[in-house]
Order: sequence, then C-alpha cells, then structure tokens
Amino acid sequence: MHPSLSRLGPRPWPYLPAATALAAGALAVLGFAPFSLFPLAVIALALLNESLATGPAVAGLRRGWLYGLGLLGCGLAWIRISMNQYGNMDSWAADLLMVLFVLWMASYYALAGWLARRLQPAPSWTGPVLLPGLYVLCEWLRGWLFTGFPWLTLGYTQIEGPLAGYAPILGVYGLSLLTAISGGLLWGLIRWPGRGRLAATAALAILWLGGAALQQVPWTQPADAPFTATVVQANIPQAIKWDPEARADIVRAYVGLTREHLDSDLILWPETAIPDFLDQVREPLIEPLAAQARLEGVEIVLGIPVLDLGNGHYYNGLLSIGSQEDLYAKRHLVPFGEFLPFKAWLGPLVKMFEIPMSDFSLGTAPRPLLRVGARTAGASICYEDIFPQEVAQALPEAQFLISVSNDAWFGDSLAPYQHLEMARMRALETGRDLVRATNTGISAIIDWRGRVLGRVPAFVRGTFSAPVQPRTGATPFVRWGNWPTIGFALALVLAATLMRRRHTP
Repeated sequence: MHPSLSRLGPRPWPYLPAATALAAGALAVLGFAPFSLFPLAVIALALLNESLATGPAVAGLRRGWLYGLGLLGCGLAWIRISMNQYGNMDSWAADLLMVLFVLWMASYYALAGWLARRLQPAPSWTGPVLLPGLYVLCEWLRGWLFTGFPWLTLGYTQIEGPLAGYAPILGVYGLSLLTAISGGLLWGLIRWPGRGRLAATAALAILWLGGAALQQVPWTQPADAPFTATVVQANIPQAIKWDPEARADIVRAYVGLTREHLDSDLILWPETAIPDFLDQVREPLIEPLAAQARLEGVEIVLGIPVLDLGNGHYYNGLLSIGSQEDLYAKRHLVPFGEFLPFKAWLGPLVKMFEIPMSDFSLGTAPRPLLRVGARTAGASICYEDIFPQEVAQALPEAQFLISVSNDAWFGDSLAPYQHLEMARMRALETGRDLVRATNTGISAIIDWRGRVLGRVPAFVRGTFSAPVQPRTGATPFVRWGNWPTIGFALALVLAATLMRRRHTP
C-alpha cells in the first residue's frame, strides 16, 4: 500500500447516506400517534439533512425516495388491512397494491431530495432554508394533487410539543415547515463551526419558546353556555356491518346506548351507523327516534346513507334530528373506496382485484355546515377531516365541530390513532371543540386547544360524555389558510436559489 493512502483512514461505507435517509423516514413515524415522540421527528429531519449533504442531484432523488419509503412504508402499512381483510382482495394483491401506493407516494420526497441537491446553495443554507421549503411544498402538493392524500403530514408530530402553539396561525403545514427548519438547525448545531452553532442554538430556542408562549393565546372566545355531548361507539365489526341479517341488532345497539344518555344535549353516532338508506328507515326508526329526542330535549346526529329518489344518486350523509332536522352530504369522497376515479381506464383493473366499490355522489353544499338544534356545527365525515382548509370552511359560523368516521376499515393498526391525531389538529387550527364518533374507535371529545377530554378506546362498545363549549371568532389560520406557509416556503426556496447563484463561480 502506498504510504499516502494509509493516512486517509478507513473509507466510509458508500451506502451510508442512503441508509441514513431510509432510517430517518422510519424514525419519523415514531413522532406520530400512538407514539407521539415529537422530538424524534426533528431528529429524523436532521438525519435527512445529513444524508443530503453530499452527492449529485440523482443521489438526492434516490435518498429522498428512500426517506419516503421509510416514512410511508412503516406508517401506512395498514392500507393492506383495508384491501385484504375487508376488501375481499387476495393477500398477494393487497400487498402488491400497498407497495405500489407507497412507492408512488414516496416520489414526492424524491422530488424534494432531487431539488435539494440540484439547487444546493452554500452548505449552511441547505438545512434550515432550502430543504424545509422544498419538503413542505412537496407535502402540500401531495395533499391536493389527484384528490390528495395528506396522511402523515409532518406537522402532526408536534401536536403534543411547543410548536403546536403555531397551529392556529399557520396550520399543520406551518408546523411541518417549523419542524423541518428545527431539523436543519439541529443538523447545523452539530455540523457548523464556531458561531454557527451558537446561531443555531439561539434560533432553535426562539422558535420553540415562541411556540410555547403562543399556546397561551386564546384565539377564539366562548359563545353561550356549555352543553353536554355524548359520543356513541357500538363497536360493530366491519365483517357484519353491511350484513342484512345483522341490521336489527346494529340498530338495537345504537338505540340502547342512546337511551342511557337522554339527559345529554347532543348524542352523536358514527359514520353510516345505520346501514340502510334514510328513506327505508325513516318511518320505522328515524321518526320515532326524533319524537323521543324532542320529548327529552336532546339533539341526535347520526351517519346514514341517503338515496335521492329523483335521480338515483346516493350520498354519505349526516342527519341531525330532534328539535329540527338537517342533513349534510359528504363533499370529499375517498378514491377507490367511495368512488372510482378514471372509471373508464381503471374499471377493469378494479374488477380483476375484486375491490368492492361504492358509487357515492358528491354532496353539493357550498360549506360543511350542519344545523344541530339551535346551534351550528362544522361537519366532516371520515376522510374529510384530514383536509384542513375544508374543515375551516365551516367557520366562523360553526360554534363547534362534529366528525364521524368508520375506522373499522383500518383494523387493529396505527391508523385509528393517526386519524384521531388529525382530528385534534383540526380543533387546534380552528379554535373549536370537536365531538368525534367512530364505529370501532377511537371516539373522543376534544377541546379547542386540541386536548382529548376523554375517549372510548378502540374495539370497545361504550359511550363518553363531556361538556362542549360553543365558541365564536376565527383563528389566523381560518382567515388566511395555508397561503402564508406556502408563500414562506417558496420564499425560502427562492432565497436559497439566489444564494446558490451568488456562490457559483
């Protein structure tokens, strides 16, 4: 060996940056519910910065894609449960489609990684400036392109941490941006020399202490007196939910649990609690139940499919009965679950895999509002509550939020906990209490700060009651939506790009 080579020391493992990116994605999952280890999401972004610190643009694409595989592969593996256990799909087909879906969703992070290396400015600008902007822009793109799938948005990891104080101002994407900036600053704290470390430490302290201070700000105000709400969770197994022979038992379960809480002001049943069309059960069930509700002075809100006898379309509905009747029809349907996109092209593929298709129509209400007695609620049905701006459209008129779901599709997995976490973020963003009922759990009542007042655990038949405070006013996020965050992210990318040109010979 040549003497000069012996002084170079051991060569680094060539696959270390790629392995670091994959591990960073998997680590980020521990920041989400049910683990809720929010500092790990910041560490994951610091590791992603380390993996993207060197190499050509194509290496950045590969490492960003591996980060996405780690995040989505570990965090979304439950998708196969929906397709295999409840979708009548063979295990191999469910596994294949789950893998293909994760590979496709990971491409958003591949784009961020490629651009991070392609546009790299001075090294100190990449971590806290360029990558956070790119990360959030690609996350936001994933949230609406092709109807959107914003599950595992990074900002949700901070619902228990100090950065949550920014949620009423910037929303969940703003929290993603601040988490990514924190990861870049943490990376700089380790990698930058001298004063750079002091600057990174000071910036982190200001960012996190600012969030803690903002948590004390009441962005909305109480309106009227509190009322008592009860969530009902009948825990109907998905395997029998649509079995005609089980319908009578299902109705008895919900009615029995309801009669135990007729002293409440509001009783909420989950999505499609009644597995039959409204017109078919109106006379034998809805009218007697409404009469009893009026007699007891309680409002009942329940999920039920609604058939329009005029045009034959049917809707995923939320019906309010009691002192008055009102109906909300779901406006954002689940692709491949409630409707088939690109039916002419994908119909034969779905038929081959034996996916049980629904064919719901979109609700036409301009805003997601539901009249519940003398109060107005912001309504969301299942998939809708993962879209922040759609929920915010109910404000400022809505005095509280109602969310119903059938998370039985997810089985015993991470998904019900992740979904509850997203509902908590909607309450925090809008400054409204939220009442949430699901078929098999997790049902809960959440206050305007995003705190869970109580819950019915998954796969348990039961109820939970708590006071709900109607509120008025609008948070900055309700007024401005995601645009301040998207504008800031674009500004970060532009600043980093200009810095790159300045340093390019």
